[in-house]
Amino acid sequence: MGPSFLGPGDNAPFRCYASSNPPSSYKWFFNGSLVSNTSEYVSPPLTEDMSGTYTCMAYNNITGKNSSADKMLTVLAPVTMASIKIVGAQPIENHTFTLTCETEGSVESVIWMYNWSSLYADNRRNLSMDNTTLTFDPVMKSDNGNYQCVASNQFSRNYSHIFSLDVFYGPEMPTIMGPNAAKRGDNATFSCYASSNPPCSYEWFFNGSVVSNTSEYVASLLTDESSVMYTCMAYNNLTGKNSTAYKMLTVFDPIEDVQIETPMNPAIVGHFYELTCNVTGTAKHFYWMKNGELLHEDNRTVFHMDNKIVTFNPLELNDTGLYQCMALNLFWNKTSPSYMLLMNYGPETPMIDAPAFAEEGHSAVFTCSAKSVPPSHYSWWFNGSSVANSSVFTTDPLSFNMSGEYTCVAYNNVTENNSTNSKMLTVIEAITSVMIRITTVPINSDVFILACDVSGPYDMIYWMKDNMHLNMTNSTANPFVSYHIKNNMLYFTPVNRVDDGTYECVATNKAGQHKSPTYVLLVNYGPLNVMISGPDKAKVGSSVSLTCSAETRPDCDFHWFFNNPLLPNVEVGPVITFSVTKENEGIYVCRARNPVTNIEAFQYKTFNVIGHASALHFHSRGVLMLMGVFALSFPVLFN
Repeated sequence: MGPSFLGPGDNAPFRCYASSNPPSSYKWFFNGSLVSNTSEYVSPPLTEDMSGTYTCMAYNNITGKNSSADKMLTVLAPVTMASIKIVGAQPIENHTFTLTCETEGSVESVIWMYNWSSLYADNRRNLSMDNTTLTFDPVMKSDNGNYQCVASNQFSRNYSHIFSLDVFYGPEMPTIMGPNAAKRGDNATFSCYASSNPPCSYEWFFNGSVVSNTSEYVASLLTDESSVMYTCMAYNNLTGKNSTAYKMLTVFDPIEDVQIETPMNPAIVGHFYELTCNVTGTAKHFYWMKNGELLHEDNRTVFHMDNKIVTFNPLELNDTGLYQCMALNLFWNKTSPSYMLLMNYGPETPMIDAPAFAEEGHSAVFTCSAKSVPPSHYSWWFNGSSVANSSVFTTDPLSFNMSGEYTCVAYNNVTENNSTNSKMLTVIEAITSVMIRITTVPINSDVFILACDVSGPYDMIYWMKDNMHLNMTNSTANPFVSYHIKNNMLYFTPVNRVDDGTYECVATNKAGQHKSPTYVLLVNYGPLNVMISGPDKAKVGSSVSLTCSAETRPDCDFHWFFNNPLLPNVEVGPVITFSVTKENEGIYVCRARNPVTNIEAFQYKTFNVIGHASALHFHSRGVLMLMGVFALSFPVLFN
């Protein structure tokens, strides 16, 4: 018995036993040399050259027989080194690439690790029989990562350094960044990039010549060509490969200005007309707009020369509006300022504002108007002769021989068209005067008449009150109003205060109306409601005023009487003033008389003196009896 593997410096213990009677004697041999005469043998510290066969021989000195057995001992040196090396070419994508694991020491096993996980052979990665060689057939970018090999025996293990595989590849198809179009005279900057390991170098070509050795190229667009092509070539000096990409650039003149051009002749309804979109620069498309909306073709409106020209055949009035044209190329657009297209048309048939009848000695005014752009010029004709060159014609004072047809001619100097219309005028005898005449004074409740005197023939007359037509139905609808018209007379039967107002008489003929001067009717009435205001009593020595008033038109005349209205009056006027004595005690009578209606009214007031024993009741009764007699003798009113 004994170990099969030990490391250098170890002691190897061996024991040998064989069944024998009498017990056998033993000997140990190493590579044929006797090393021990006992059944147990412990080697000195092992070295690598002590690997080999150890033999135990048992001998029975009675039977004279011997027997032997062998034990193999391997002294394993420690694994002191593991290192990954590249075998052959560098790792280029789609090529064969080989790694080997170099070791030092007694290596029993080699395994490979990829990104810290065990690596196994597959359809592209192959391992040699002893696992020391890893072959990629072919190597791909996906194989990039961290690799290790681990060499080991039963007593030691060694990890290689990490080998980072970075597969060389490319360049792949370059990508060119830059504009597809640019304005002539500007610079265009292009950038070229291709995926590659290691990073590739670049060259730019234009018209077969190298124009740049960097990934970025700034092109100066001074060419007269409208389309140019630039080529970028990417080169990987390790893989030995290159890849090419192309960039087309459209060079265009910018749209600097857009204007609408109009023909010299004016736009006239019913005529042909065209608008042209003039562009400074390069334009591929044109669009027309009217009043901010896209203009479409119809049976009159037609586009020509890729929409550059729009024609109207014929023009109509509704073509009036704000027009714009928009010019476009692939990358720019610009819109013209608005152009106001105004239709010149007319004149249409003139409209004449004029009387059909006019009075002798008066003037007639004729006004002519016609729809027209530009406004028409006007002339007036009578009996074949021109009488005016304006839209308004005022005749001289008319005579009967000026009756007839008056013609207005409207002329448009742009359309060169004219249009006419006529108006018949008949001159009639004039109404020369209309006056209101009165024959009596208007007194309330009396009959009153207004007469309308007209000089000249007339068709009818009517009356107005306060600027309103006097409606005869009012005389029956309002119980306080009673009037009627007979011949030229306005009868109030009777006149009342509600008839106050401003009256006019209007006489009409075919030429028009003639109003009289206004007459202000103020009905005279009263006196009504005679009243005396003032104190009923006062002390001796005090000053007293009594005032007499009445509702009346015009103002009344006032007379004062004391105790007896048959005696002469004591005061004239609406106010009586006196200093109180005992003689002032009595009855004060006021008489109000309207000087127009001749109506009188009386009112009395009893006045007492304070502190004076009065016998007024006797006087008062006598005064009242006298006033009764007075009332029977005169047309008076008592209130």
